[in-house]
Amino acid sequence: MTQSLTYKIIVNPTSGRGEGGQSVTQIETLLRNHGLNYEIVLTERPWHAAELAQQAAQAGFDVVVSAGGDGTLNEVLNGLMAAKARGGQSPALGVICVGRGNDFAFSMNIPAGLEAGCQALADDHRKSIDVGRVTGGLYPQGRYFGNGVGIGFDAVVGFEALKLKRLHGFPSYLVAALKTIFLYFQAPQVQIAFDGQQIELPALMVSIMNGRRMGGGFMMAPQGHSDDGLLDICIARQVSRPQIFGLIPKFMQGTQDEHPAIQRVLTAALRVTALQGVLPAHADGETLCTDGKELTLELLPRQIELICLPEK
Repeated sequence: MTQSLTYKIIVNPTSGRGEGGQSVTQIETLLRNHGLNYEIVLTERPWHAAELAQQAAQAGFDVVVSAGGDGTLNEVLNGLMAAKARGGQSPALGVICVGRGNDFAFSMNIPAGLEAGCQALADDHRKSIDVGRVTGGLYPQGRYFGNGVGIGFDAVVGFEALKLKRLHGFPSYLVAALKTIFLYFQAPQVQIAFDGQQIELPALMVSIMNGRRMGGGFMMAPQGHSDDGLLDICIARQVSRPQIFGLIPKFMQGTQDEHPAIQRVLTAALRVTALQGVLPAHADGETLCTDGKELTLELLPRQIELICLPEK
């Protein structure tokens, strides 16, 4: 079946601190060995992956593959959703992991490593997944996300992790989290509106998840499902610095719900407003804003066919 399908492989050569570019030859060898009919293209600038994905959809490719990290995946997803919004063909989405965090892949049961990733493409097991949309900040027209949006503490952690040139993957996020404890302590007063309810609190962090993990190892929504039509919201109330130190291992283990400062909400749509202070935020690790005032989020049910491993 896969031999008759056409694959557009979009490689970000800068992903994983250059691992993306170094992996091109091996990816091509693996795809040829599986007998897949593919074309490969390298991104050249920010948002190029989104443009290439939209063009691939319009050209009639059956599968569009993101070969990079979470940022590349987010761009490819946005390109596919833009093509779909225009009434065009909606190709399946594939992922080959060559990034730092690869949180989307972890959350969606996509294997790490080039060989396993290419094998999954050849096996062609598919699942329909929900896609989130966030409006506000740098994207008043909206931006789609696959894994999640982080507002507050975890957004600043992501910003700081990018500055750490000698660390890769989860260690960079962990060091950034420890650093952020001293950089980002005064939580903004926020209003969170959903399902006719309003919550007002000093929120250290609001994580809005379609997937399960952020930052390469922090289980923001360990019970999350990407096909249930609901966003899994983790709200962390302002706590002391020592309590933040205590919360970090709980997020690593996915046991934060037992902490009195944590509240979990399930909803399909919400609005987060800064009543005092500002909202630093990211979507799938990509900056939404550093000083936003309001973000509106919604989940669109079962928008994309994703190639992944079968659930055990």
